Amino acid sequence: MLELRQVSKVYGLGAAEVHALREVSLEVDPGMMVAVMGPSGSGKSTLLTIAGSLEEPTSGQVLVAGHDLATMSRNDKARLRRQSIGYVFQDFNLLPGLTGAENVALPLELDGVSARRAREAGLRALDALGLADRASNYPDQLSGGERQRVAIARAVVGDRQLLLADEPSGALDSENGETVMRMIHAACRQGVAAVVVTHDAQLASWADRVVFIRDGRIVDQTAPALGPESLLGQDR
Repeated sequence: MLELRQVSKVYGLGAAEVHALREVSLEVDPGMMVAVMGPSGSGKSTLLTIAGSLEEPTSGQVLVAGHDLATMSRNDKARLRRQSIGYVFQDFNLLPGLTGAENVALPLELDGVSARRAREAGLRALDALGLADRASNYPDQLSGGERQRVAIARAVVGDRQLLLADEPSGALDSENGETVMRMIHAACRQGVAAVVVTHDAQLASWADRVVFIRDGRIVDQTAPALGPESLLGQDR
């Protein structure tokens, strides 16, 4: 669902150059959750913005659902982001003039889903995150943790194929953080591919694979868990 091939990103020129990513390669299959961990400034957020077509790499290749982003027009990328990619940003990116339910339903309505069906789907997503009673509140009437959960509901609603989450539990307590990871995990079980940046090792333990990044390079990663089908090839 997502493939990064030798992706590098450089900001600035000459002595002011900053190498945010250095020849990063990563594959995320449908149904897989990959957690990305590393110190601040290691390139984690840059990896997400490039994976989601919000930024272009300096070199390398990015493919989403088989589409090479470098060959796509700006409009095609926008359509891909709207229809196939769900984002959870650190700063929520909620529209202040819309209620929680309206923020969640908006991407579906932009794709032509009727307002009634979009609202119903949005309310279900909010209910799954314990926010059914806050659906009519505007963002400035919600706590930071509640705004984060609204942002997560917006990211997972609809038929997304790829979920990109930057510290999705950063503004949440441990109980709500686990609820968020359960929701992302449930989406993966339905075939969604997810890349989750987190500092929390306990939350990263939900992932099928953990990738460690430092100074723009992947320095280590855990092996994906073997499923029951792996036993079929073993001698008994």
